[in-house]
Amino acid sequence: MQKNRPRQSTGGRNEVRIVGGRWRGRKLRFPALQDIRPSPDRVRETLFNWLAPAIQGARCLDLFAGSGALGLEALSRGAASVVLVDRDPVVARYLRQAAIDLGADACEVVTSDAGAWLAARGTPFDVVFLDPPFDAGLLPGLLGRLAGGGWLAPGALVYVECRAAAGEPAWPAGLRLHRAGRAGDVGYYLAAHAGRPAADGEGQT
Repeated sequence: MQKNRPRQSTGGRNEVRIVGGRWRGRKLRFPALQDIRPSPDRVRETLFNWLAPAIQGARCLDLFAGSGALGLEALSRGAASVVLVDRDPVVARYLRQAAIDLGADACEVVTSDAGAWLAARGTPFDVVFLDPPFDAGLLPGLLGRLAGGGWLAPGALVYVECRAAAGEPAWPAGLRLHRAGRAGDVGYYLAAHAGRPAADGEGQT
């Protein structure tokens, strides 16, 4: 689940809306747990503008799924499937119900610690969302497991949120920065796996 981020204004204390695609405007009413911090609307709008050329038909993985805003937004915008991973059983039950309410048949919810789940050999994904607790020091290990564990398809895109003051993540071999932005104290980055051609303006918002 996402932690250590100021709560956004969502129109409700425990609500976040899907900002684009077939479920645009639909609200996700997540459990009243302090640890859930959805990505702000404007950050998700920027992210999915970046992902627009790649999201159609993509196989997606949302680690630390929390509200499910990233993974379900991906499905709304045309992703073929998404796996939502969260270790909290309460959150996992909410995510399963949210998928049912949306009619998101291509959504799988896994109740597991993200690091433990990534320790197995993976099935490749095209897009991965990675938003761990900011102060837990998990990013280096998780990025290494993603890049080295067979979880990334050639040309896959990996999205990371972290504290802006921490700077750009240290990418493991096989990943390079593709886009970057900042919103308040949140830094957000999109990295490309080996095999994806560079784009004009790479590394910029």
